[in-house]
Amino acid sequence: MEKQPPELKDQKLKQNMNKIKHKIAIISGKGGVGKSTVAANLATAFALKGYKNRVGMLDVDIHGPCIPKLLGVKGEKIQNTPDGAYPVTNPEGIKVVSMDFLIANQETPIVWRGPLKMRAIKQFLSDFIWGELDFLFIDAPPGTGDEPLSTMQLIPEMDGTIIVTIPSQVSGDVVKKAVSFSRQMKIPVIGIVENMSGFVCPKCGETVNILGSGGGKKIAEELNVPFLGQIPMDPKICEEADKGTSFLKRYPDSSASKAFKEIVKKVEDFLNNKKQNK
Repeated sequence: MEKQPPELKDQKLKQNMNKIKHKIAIISGKGGVGKSTVAANLATAFALKGYKNRVGMLDVDIHGPCIPKLLGVKGEKIQNTPDGAYPVTNPEGIKVVSMDFLIANQETPIVWRGPLKMRAIKQFLSDFIWGELDFLFIDAPPGTGDEPLSTMQLIPEMDGTIIVTIPSQVSGDVVKKAVSFSRQMKIPVIGIVENMSGFVCPKCGETVNILGSGGGKKIAEELNVPFLGQIPMDPKICEEADKGTSFLKRYPDSSASKAFKEIVKKVEDFLNNKKQNK
């Protein structure tokens, strides 16, 4: 992508973001909670609800990008034009930007410090032609380091964060840091999502709480933030993710799909209430 003066890049970033109604970051206090899977399926749930071609997904995990694989666009190439680069569009109409599209050799690690990562994220926001969108979801790597910090500093008028956790006590303890991080950045916490919330036996129908139970809801109550819902374990989510196909489209009546639809409704309600209270 062509180098531009910082002032022009800042102006283009603001112009791009002004065309997007809602900007939401998906974050987690620790890894291993399925945050990217939740982010990809949440974006898909919005696209399938009626926002097709009006949803964007920005993958700011510089070192381990996996959103392209989850959204079925792994290996695609971005289209460069004199006016800027265009995101890759997946089968559900989601516009995707990721470092994965810019890596020539997938086995080569990206060894970057903070300033380089911030510069890359700034380019994702300013040099790509996102167009008119209703939602831009940002999938940040775990923790409260360079990538989520840069994203929240660069994007004007962020609507809020969605924090992903699992039922275990250890994960719940780390959620407090993610909530505190959002509050320090003066960005509202839209709510907490408890992922991997019990496994329903396909043979007998019994729910087994492999990772514990109710940790996400409990921590939400303690911190006085909304609880958006519980997403049960479902092997089909992983199967479809590995194939890069839509779990929600193939299994719309599953418990997990219904949980995502409920979360979409609660996010919409949050945004509507926020708009009315302005």
